[in-house]
Amino acid sequence: MTQSLQEKSRPRNSSLDIGDEDLRALAKAFADLSVQYFDEVASRRVFTSATGEDLRSRFDEPPPAGPASLESLIKDCRDIIDGSRHNGHPRFFGYVASPSTPVGAFADLLASSVNSSVTSWRSAPAATEIEQTVARWLGSLIGYDENAQGVLTSGGSMANLTALLIAHRSRTSAAVSETGINNSGPRMTIYASDQVHFSIIKAADILGLGHESVRLIPTDDRFCVDIRALRASIQRDQDEGLKPFCVVGSAGTAATGAIDSLSDLANIAREHGLWFHVDGAYGAPAAMIADLKQMFAGLERADSVSLDPHKWLYTPVDCGCLLFREGASARKAFMTEADYVKVLEFANLESFAFWDYGIELSRRFRALKVWLTLKYYGATRIAAAIADDIAMANYMAECVGQAPELELLAPVQLSICCFRYVPAKLRAELESATSDDQRQRVEAEINRLNEQIMYRVQRGGEAYLSNAMLRGKFALRACVINFRTTRADIDLTLQAVREVAQQIEIEYAA
Repeated sequence: MTQSLQEKSRPRNSSLDIGDEDLRALAKAFADLSVQYFDEVASRRVFTSATGEDLRSRFDEPPPAGPASLESLIKDCRDIIDGSRHNGHPRFFGYVASPSTPVGAFADLLASSVNSSVTSWRSAPAATEIEQTVARWLGSLIGYDENAQGVLTSGGSMANLTALLIAHRSRTSAAVSETGINNSGPRMTIYASDQVHFSIIKAADILGLGHESVRLIPTDDRFCVDIRALRASIQRDQDEGLKPFCVVGSAGTAATGAIDSLSDLANIAREHGLWFHVDGAYGAPAAMIADLKQMFAGLERADSVSLDPHKWLYTPVDCGCLLFREGASARKAFMTEADYVKVLEFANLESFAFWDYGIELSRRFRALKVWLTLKYYGATRIAAAIADDIAMANYMAECVGQAPELELLAPVQLSICCFRYVPAKLRAELESATSDDQRQRVEAEINRLNEQIMYRVQRGGEAYLSNAMLRGKFALRACVINFRTTRADIDLTLQAVREVAQQIEIEYAA
């Protein structure tokens, strides 16, 4: 009888079933395409030569009513690859976007095949355990907490938003979830450096605190938060009847890679009873390197830490992470009851639900790509790749320092090098300027020149730099987080900057 029921329940002739032969052909075609891409990414243009109109005309079509052939699908995918910016290229230095390893890419394929929605243990038992293991691993590897709890998120912005929500709820006695933020008493304030990632300011807006609740503290000549100015700002707000509740430290700012004095921030947070959050979305994985651990001293005292495996652990997007020391604070912020998600399991491990610790309900199996990457390569090998990236950024800074037409605009603390091109004529005008107005005019001209340099280098396809504005100076920003990058790639990038700059100067002179 049981066998008969199983036979009856087995799907037959489903409209979306694929025969074994076709399934294997599909798998082989896409595996071959992925392998080919990894083989050739370093020889491609960094940025597509296609225009917006080119891509619109190629892909803008009505929804298909019937099936396409495998050959045409592969051709479409090749066109997608050709129309992409290649973050895995060894001369892609824009933003903080690392390459994917093949291991991470194939892990994503398996995760999508299983298609677990990692809401709770009962929905995804193995995936839940893997994610909790990955959180403990990450906490241990960066020297935060060997027993760290955490949740994987879409990225650093979501991790920071989650952290600030937990921080706010942990430091207010009002029933904000019931009565709303307007009834929670005095304005509550957050403190961070003027170099902090904009997601902190955005999070304050989303939480209903408003941009004005974020105190952006001046930074020193290394772009690290000024501790005296921070203390003064907290005291001033307390004197005015406001309620400071959180201080955010940066462990690798997006613009320059600056690392705040985390120990000093931890002391201030403890003195004033503030939540201490560290935004290490970019830089925290560098704490895996023994020689750099002192730079991150104080990280282990944070109440929460954000870091992105899809930035400097070479895993595919999307994969951010929020680590926290005490799960009770997170549960206070997120505990919500609803019959359709009520957990009826009684065993402690089996009653776990991620919705008690974060914003999302539906969550993909992000942890698998981190877990498999760490298992395949080992933490030592990954730390060595991070150290190599830092060495490449320092090499670029050395090259900039030796070139009279280039100027370093910030010290290299991790793997970001910020510089600009200053031709001899404008350098002479800047040095001979006798008034602020003259200096501002020359600086504005240098800024315009470097804006054009960046745009032309990007569109040229040889390399890709982004930008930062540092003390009013437009910087060409190179973020090296690519295990494929060599000194030759640094040399080629700086040469591309020189060639583009010289071409612009010729056009100006004509």
